[in-house]
Amino acid sequence: MSLPEAVPAEFIEHKIYLIRGCKVMLDSDLAELYEVPTKVLNQAVRRNLDRFPEDFMFQLNNEELENLRSQSVTSSSSHGGRRNAPYAFTEHGVAMLSSVLASKRAVALNILIIRAFVRLREYLATHKDFARKLEDIERTQHEHSAHIEQIYGYIQRLLEPPSEGAKRRIGFMAQA
Repeated sequence: MSLPEAVPAEFIEHKIYLIRGCKVMLDSDLAELYEVPTKVLNQAVRRNLDRFPEDFMFQLNNEELENLRSQSVTSSSSHGGRRNAPYAFTEHGVAMLSSVLASKRAVALNILIIRAFVRLREYLATHKDFARKLEDIERTQHEHSAHIEQIYGYIQRLLEPPSEGAKRRIGFMAQA
């Protein structure tokens, strides 16, 4: 089966949002990719709700919907846009869509979408490692800075002239 080449990976990656701590895609974006009306996609999902537990799909609440609208992701219902909150599909929900939508395009696009989710996961893992290494370097730098200040203090005391009347004895003196 050939993959739809007209859909660049970057386009798919930009349609993945972080909501409730999960990477998800919205029903309208998926419908656009599958070239079906959002209503048709949601009807197919409703007919197969037993395949979409909460960790596969959830409906956005009002706060999440307003946050998306403020980012111009979804249109306002007062301007002829959708009347219901969109559904958000996790990576597993997107994979399940290919079994619900019986089209070759849906199956082929799901392969591209799952690959996009995997790339994002790898990208985030790489940056977590980089951030951890940067924190280690900063911690080491602070430790070195404290040590250098301590050495500088010792050198300053050695450079101070002896006080008047005090004789400096040469040699080693054990402290009691």
